[in-house]
Amino acid sequence: MARKNKPQARRVRSPKLLVLGEETIAPALLETFPYEYPGRDVTIDIDTDEYTSVCPWSGLPDFGRVTVRYLPARRILELRSFKLYLMSYRNVGIYQEHAINRMLHDLAASVRPQWMELTLEYNVRGGVHTVCKATTKKR
Repeated sequence: MARKNKPQARRVRSPKLLVLGEETIAPALLETFPYEYPGRDVTIDIDTDEYTSVCPWSGLPDFGRVTVRYLPARRILELRSFKLYLMSYRNVGIYQEHAINRMLHDLAASVRPQWMELTLEYNVRGGVHTVCKATTKKR
């Protein structure tokens, strides 16, 4: 009669999460092109639900929707570069309230709009829904 081996207990290690610092956010990825109708006001709305970063407190991912609304002066934000810029947040440990201000700073510095408003609406986590908004002053 064959003897059955007892299953061996194995220690399972959870995967180590990669959490990067804010210095890895890449505003240099942002590109613009000339607005050909200066003086004619047009409001531009950009919206994507493909934002993710990492909570520096828990190490868990934060997912959200970013909405950018701005009135261009002389430059327009190139959308592919905006998506690449957002991807640079992917493994960055950043608080929600800091992420919105960092984004506004980087985007406004790149586009130099007459005014800009950003909304970052995070997915519900732990039963809590967070929406952060930040606006530049109108020129």
